[in-house]
Amino acid sequence: MSYQLSAVVADAELFREQTADLDHAVLGELRQDFALLPITPQLVVELTGSLPDFATDDRSAEHPFGLVLSPTLVELLARWSQSGPVAYLEAEFGGGVGYQSAAVWLGGALSWGPRFDDELDTPREQWPINSALTRLGVEPGTWIDPFAELGLHLERNTDGWLAHGRRRLSADYWDELVEQWEQDR
Repeated sequence: MSYQLSAVVADAELFREQTADLDHAVLGELRQDFALLPITPQLVVELTGSLPDFATDDRSAEHPFGLVLSPTLVELLARWSQSGPVAYLEAEFGGGVGYQSAAVWLGGALSWGPRFDDELDTPREQWPINSALTRLGVEPGTWIDPFAELGLHLERNTDGWLAHGRRRLSADYWDELVEQWEQDR
């Protein structure tokens, strides 16, 4: 089963304020009052006025993202981060191989990253996405790591997150379904 993520994660209220007038912004509700904004080509055009550019070479520490973060998009993330930390996250996995990349903006500037890892052989808390989420203020909980704590494992791709957001599902929705299923057994 493959997994693909290209999204910005931040405080849900920050996103509601920053994206209220955008036609292509769909927010996926996460735990701990965070939200995920799936990055689609339509959203990039709406935010920057230009078509998105995608890297043609393999991901690496030098080229950590598939989406080329244009100066206009970086300026936008920096501006949003004046209201609180904002992280751009990317991941792609299939058949046991893939990568994670992340960067965090705070106070109007890049504050951490970008970081890239395609081996994930270090402790989980050091993986790029978990490290970025910790910098956003994700608190430890009952789940294995910040990624799962927020519910980023609940959808497998951008289309899934778009459906999640359009249906106004919470990250706890799936937990509630499991509980209901167990009660009905």
